[in-house]
Amino acid sequence: MKTMNTQRGMTLTSFLVVLIVIGFGLYIGMKLFPMYQEYYAVRSALKGLAKEPGVGKMEPARVQDMFFKRLNISYSENVKPANVKFDRIDGGWNMKVDYEVRRELIGNLDVVGKFDTNQELTLNGVD
Repeated sequence: MKTMNTQRGMTLTSFLVVLIVIGFGLYIGMKLFPMYQEYYAVRSALKGLAKEPGVGKMEPARVQDMFFKRLNISYSENVKPANVKFDRIDGGWNMKVDYEVRRELIGNLDVVGKFDTNQELTLNGVD
């Protein structure tokens, strides 16, 4: 009695489809990673400002200047002074950063990231 062994595995076509899907996923990731890396730099700069002693007593222009000096270290290019707003709260300021990042994806399709974060800046410099 003869038994036939059947081969199992991917065909060349299915392997190419898997490679295309993985490649497209990596391409999307390469477009999104810098956007989120910049967002985390903004969050880090805000948290660092919150720890500055006496930041709640400072004028908004000085706080904004300190914020952008911290961002320049991280090579942030999408956050502009118009994206930063200050609201007076008890004991200091609430600093809000609201900005949008647009990256070209394929042809006339873009990936748009809208980022919105805020941080309380109190008199004693702690959150």
